[in-house]
Amino acid sequence: MMAFNFNLKPKSLSLLVGVLAVTLAACSGGGTDTTGDTAATEEGSGLSGDVLVDGSSTVFPISEAMAEEFMNENPDVRVTVGVSGSGGGFKKFCAGETDISNASRPIKESEMELCEEAGIEYVELPVAFDGISVVVHPDNDWVECLTPEELGQMWEPDAEGSITNWNQIRDTFPDKPLNLYGPGTDSGTYDYFTDATVGEEGESRGDYTASEDDNVIVQGVSTDDGGLGFFGFAYYEENKDSLKVVPVENSNGECIVPSEEAIADGTYNPLSRPIFFYVKTDSLENKPAVKAFAEYHLAQANQSLISEVGYVPLKDELLTKAGERLENKVTGSMFEGGSSLGVKLSDKL
Repeated sequence: MMAFNFNLKPKSLSLLVGVLAVTLAACSGGGTDTTGDTAATEEGSGLSGDVLVDGSSTVFPISEAMAEEFMNENPDVRVTVGVSGSGGGFKKFCAGETDISNASRPIKESEMELCEEAGIEYVELPVAFDGISVVVHPDNDWVECLTPEELGQMWEPDAEGSITNWNQIRDTFPDKPLNLYGPGTDSGTYDYFTDATVGEEGESRGDYTASEDDNVIVQGVSTDDGGLGFFGFAYYEENKDSLKVVPVENSNGECIVPSEEAIADGTYNPLSRPIFFYVKTDSLENKPAVKAFAEYHLAQANQSLISEVGYVPLKDELLTKAGERLENKVTGSMFEGGSSLGVKLSDKL
C-alpha cells in the first residue's frame, strides 16, 4: 500500500503509516497547578525529564497539542507522543514502557489482566468527547443518510466477499463497487464502531483497507468515488474539503451529522463516545512532569486546545470530577467489560 501524508492544520499534525513517535520541541517557561487553571508564569517551572505517551490515533491530536504548549511552558520536559492504536498503546503501557496510554475506548478486561500481572496500576481519565464520522467521496450523490444497521450490513463478518456493491445496501443505490476503509484492529475506534454497528466489538469483515494512520483512510476515501470509511471527528473536520460526511440515523429516527453540538448533547448517537487517557500511578507518584502533564490536560484554561483540534471538551462538572479522580489517584476502570457504548459518563465519574 502506498502511504500518504495529510496535514491536520490546528497543530500541523502529520502522521506516518504504522507506529509514529513525535517529539515536540519548545522554548519558554511556566507551569500548572491542580485547580484547573494555568499556573503563574514565573521564569522556569522546575520540571524536567521525559513523559512517554502512546496509543490512540484519535486522541493523538489532543496530546500533540497539549504537549506542544506544555513544553513551551516547561522547556526542560520532553513529551514524546506515539501512535500504536488503543490496543497497541495498552500493550506498551502494561509492559511498563510508557507513562500515559491514550485510548478511544475503555481498557478491556484482557488488558486489565495484563497490567495487573505486571503490577501496573493506573488512573483512567476522560479527556474529551468524539463522534465517529462516516465519510464518502465528495462525488457520492446517492447517500443522504445511513442507519447503524446498514453500516453493520456493510461491515459484519458475513459481508466479506459478498457485500461488494452499493446497490446491495439499498436497491436505490447505484450498481457501483463498495470499497471500505477503516482503522486496524488495534484501534479503539474500530472496537467502538463495530460494537455500535455490527453489534459485537472487534468483529468485522477482513477485506477492507485497514490502517492505524487515519490519514491513509482520508486519502483512500477522497480518491475513491465508491469508497466509505470512518474515523474520529477531528480528521473529518480537517479534511472536509475533500470528503463528504454521511448523516447517521439516531435512536429517535433522525439523520444527524456529527458536529460539536450534536456530539456534546448526545443526539449524534450511537457514534458519539468519550475518549480517554490512562496514567500510570507509579509515574504520577515519582515523575512530577507526568503528574503536571496529566493536570495540564484537565486544566480549564487548556480546554480550547481540544476544540481547536476538532473534539468536544468535557463540561465543567465532568472536568472537575476528572480532576478529583486524578488528584485522589482513583485506580482501575469505571467500565465493566471495556465498553462505553450507551453509557453516560456523568453516571460513572
